Amino acid sequence: MATAIHFHDQHPQTHSDSLREESLLGFARTPKAISPKFFYDHRGSELFEQICRQPEYYPTRTEELILRRAAGEIAEIAGHNANLVELGSGASRKVRLLLEALHPSSYLGIDISRDFLLSSARRLAADYPWLEVHAACADFSQPMSLPEDALGEQPLAFFPGSSIGNFDPQEAQAFLRNLYRLLPDGAGLLIGVDLIKDIEILEAAYNDQAGVTAAFNLNLLERLRGELDCDIDPGRFEHQAFFNEAESRIEMHLRSPEAQLVRIEDAHFAFAAGETLHTENSYKYSLDGFVALAARAGFEAQAVWTDRQRLFSVHYLQRR
Repeated sequence: MATAIHFHDQHPQTHSDSLREESLLGFARTPKAISPKFFYDHRGSELFEQICRQPEYYPTRTEELILRRAAGEIAEIAGHNANLVELGSGASRKVRLLLEALHPSSYLGIDISRDFLLSSARRLAADYPWLEVHAACADFSQPMSLPEDALGEQPLAFFPGSSIGNFDPQEAQAFLRNLYRLLPDGAGLLIGVDLIKDIEILEAAYNDQAGVTAAFNLNLLERLRGELDCDIDPGRFEHQAFFNEAESRIEMHLRSPEAQLVRIEDAHFAFAAGETLHTENSYKYSLDGFVALAARAGFEAQAVWTDRQRLFSVHYLQRR
C-alpha cells in the first residue's frame, strides 16, 4: 500500500510546454543557452545522485559532514518542532539529518521533477511515520507560493547543495527576495553555499573521470530528443566544464566539435564548429560576499559552518 502524502501540483505548464518554449528561445540566443532546471527529468535526477557519489565531487559529502556536525546547533537556533521546507529536495538525503535533529511537525519538499519528488517524499513518509509529509511540484526559479497548511508559523527553509550558485548574483538576490516575501517574520533559511577555492579542485568536480557529469550534461539533449519534435543527436556534442575566474563560476557547456544544423519543431539552429550551448553556471562565493548578498535580500546572518578545508559553507539566515 502506498504511503499517503499531501501533494501540491504548482507547475503551471506541462514540462514539455515549458521545455519547448525555453528551448526555442535559448537556441535562438547569442550565445546559445538553456536553463539548468531542464537537467532534472527522472533520468537526470538519477544521474545527479550518481554525480554526488563521485570522488571528485566534494560538495555533497562536505555539506553532509557540516550538517551532521552542526545539526544540534541548527535545532537550537531554529527551535524544535518547526515546520521544515526543502527547496530542490531531490533524493531528500541531507534533510534526514535535520529531521532527526529538529523533529519538525511537518515537512514540505519542493522539486521540479514530479516523479522523483513523489518517490522521495513517499520514502520519507514511510521512514518517518510520525511526520506529516507534503510534496510540491514547482519551478522555484520562478515566483511561486507555498502551501499554507505546510508552512506553519515559523518554518525553516532548507536550500542545500549550493543550488543558489546556479543563479547569477542578480538572479540569486531576486530568488532570495522572493523567498523573503513567502516566509513569515523570524523564519529561518539554512542554505548551502560553495566557496572559492583552487581551480584544480573546482574543475575536477565537474569533470569526473567516470564521465557521470558528462552523461548528465548530455542527457539534456536526450530529453529534448525524447520530449520534443527535433532531430538533435547527442552523439554530435561533447561535455565541457571549466572555471571562469573573472565571473567566479564554473560553466558547463555542450560543445559542437563540427558545424551542424539542428531542428526543434519548425525552427532550425546553426552551430559553428566549436560553438556551445551554455547549460549551467555554478557561482562560488566568499563567506562575506554571500552574507552581503543575503543582506540585500532582507536576510540577517545568524551562524555559518564550514569544513576544515573551507571547501563549502552552510549559512543560517533569518528573515528580518
